[in-house]
Amino acid sequence: MIPKLKRERQIADQLTHRPLSFRAIRRQVNASAVNRWALRGLNVLLFIALFGDFLANEKPLYCVVEGRTWFPVAHQYLVDLGVARWETRFLTTDWDQQPYQRVIMPLIPYSAEGIDLTNSNYKSPFDRQNVSSWRFRHWLGTDQLGHDVAAGLVAGARTAILVGLVAMSIAFIIGLFFGAVAGYFGDDRLRVSRAGLILVVIGFLLGFFWAFSSRSYQLSEGKLGLELIVSLLIFAGVIAAFYGVAALLKRLGIGRKKVLIPADNLVMRLIEIMNSIPALLFILAALAVIKDRSIFYVMGIIGLLRWTGIARFLRAELLRIRKMEYMEATRALGYSHWQAISRHAIPNGIGPVMIALAFGIAGAVLLEAYLSFLGIGLPPEAVSWGSMLNNVRSNFAAWWLALFPGLAIFATVMIFNLLGESLTEVLDPKSPSGN
Repeated sequence: MIPKLKRERQIADQLTHRPLSFRAIRRQVNASAVNRWALRGLNVLLFIALFGDFLANEKPLYCVVEGRTWFPVAHQYLVDLGVARWETRFLTTDWDQQPYQRVIMPLIPYSAEGIDLTNSNYKSPFDRQNVSSWRFRHWLGTDQLGHDVAAGLVAGARTAILVGLVAMSIAFIIGLFFGAVAGYFGDDRLRVSRAGLILVVIGFLLGFFWAFSSRSYQLSEGKLGLELIVSLLIFAGVIAAFYGVAALLKRLGIGRKKVLIPADNLVMRLIEIMNSIPALLFILAALAVIKDRSIFYVMGIIGLLRWTGIARFLRAELLRIRKMEYMEATRALGYSHWQAISRHAIPNGIGPVMIALAFGIAGAVLLEAYLSFLGIGLPPEAVSWGSMLNNVRSNFAAWWLALFPGLAIFATVMIFNLLGESLTEVLDPKSPSGN
């Protein structure tokens, strides 16, 4: 009987409707010239974000000093990891004053944090600059302190891509869970034992108390990132322990009576509560609690704000998919709920979520630029396109400080919006190019 059941499940898997593969989606997106340029722009952004240190840096890519070969940019990664150290001469003498025998500098021989005092006080791209050669010219100008604008754009690309991808990854995980629960179970399928429900609720309340309320001093005075991870582990451990007790009681026959949970209704009410909170007010309240300013906290907060759209898209799609014949077949063949969700429901309902992700990344980039422009969230030494725009407020005549970061934000948002539009056309079954 067991081999027969396995064979029936294999047949059901083969008959299940399969979504478009990534290769098929990419091929259909590439059918449009505009979309091809958007993909090329995305590849350029990713390249700049990944290899920004090799594009804009005051350290050489390759040099020979006193007969010894160095790769300073790559060596800095080893220093940051703690597996290597700099010799004293590199710490006491600036890089532009080293006695090079041979040297290869990056395309932009300045870092975003580097200061050129001889070209400070807002040097425009067309002003006369005090440089040793054209190779060291600030082609996009400098700000008041002498930071190179081109190097800032490179560093800002890394910040924008990092915030967009990580924040939306957090939103994707949260939205995927709540959307799948609401869409698949609806208001009529999620039944849990009474004892299990009571114990999980008690575990949730006690876990929240032990993980967050009783550790409020550690969260406020210690390293927030580390303490938050510890609190989350405590919270998850308490809930898991109570869930284990509930499973044990179920085996013993205690509290087996089922209780219907209106999952869809509960998730939708949670989404309405989250959407009713103004985003800026939520961010200000969250950052007021956090003493240490870090880009990681900004990414986490944006992720907590953006998951609702993903959950709504997936919920709507799964409410339709769960009535399909192949979903009925999975239940008839004995698949568990989580097997049906992970192997059939989510893969066939992920299309609208990918569209929401593309538009969500564009929104996250805009939100991060907005926060940086207001001086909220990121540490003062962090460089982003929004913080570069903030420098214009002290000198409105410095047009280059507004033009180039503004164009970078516009281009990035436009790229992700175009990709979102193309995904909408490809994944919409009603469109000519859809499946």
